[in-house]
Amino acid sequence: MPDSNTAHEVLTVVFQVRHFDEHERAGRRSDAGHSAPELAVLLWQRALDPQRGAWSLPGGALGPTEDLTTSARRQLAEKVDVRELHHLEQLSVFSDPVRVPGTRTIASTYLGLVPVTSDPRIPDDTAWHPVAELPDMAFDHRVMIEHARARLAAKLSYTNIAFALAPDGFTMSELRDIYCAALGYQVDTTNLQRVLTRRGVIGSTGETARSGPGGGRPAAVHRFIDHALRVTDEFAALRPPN
Repeated sequence: MPDSNTAHEVLTVVFQVRHFDEHERAGRRSDAGHSAPELAVLLWQRALDPQRGAWSLPGGALGPTEDLTTSARRQLAEKVDVRELHHLEQLSVFSDPVRVPGTRTIASTYLGLVPVTSDPRIPDDTAWHPVAELPDMAFDHRVMIEHARARLAAKLSYTNIAFALAPDGFTMSELRDIYCAALGYQVDTTNLQRVLTRRGVIGSTGETARSGPGGGRPAAVHRFIDHALRVTDEFAALRPPN
């Protein structure tokens, strides 16, 4: 049981698949010539010492009457105006006695997922950063992000967790881009559709998307059947191409 000289903070790794502006992603293009979507994490700059100005995960002290999940949701809403979380789960506890200077502080971390259609009005000291190109981070927050990325990648294999990153309706190429961004490697569209359909994860809406500038047959629009986390194949593993 922590003594009176121990503090407890709650931090959340918030992921979203985003298209970054051209000046932010100069030279990075997909095969189609458009900017490729990337897995992004929400960070803010510390306002107080130690490490004032360093990028860190949003969160703060656990309130005296709060449980951990309530604290995580409250602090995201109050401090960075993130309210549209489609998935939130406890990640890990970081308890190294010297993880931060001064008072011993235990950190409970959460993984939060925001759909691609969400655009929260974040404060000026807060920004989305590509997970592949993180800035200098405060304390052990980089390790927390790495833990969250590994958890997300694992659950993309054996659960339907991608529902929390995707829009309500999507083409398979759009869903493939989300999987590629979150996993960090390429996924075959046809194989992805076959696997997710066989597991009963996605279904057709009966609608089609608008044709692109080059014309061609309109793509079918799909949706996730469930919008709550469930295991779809406990032994499955999505693997990078050989």
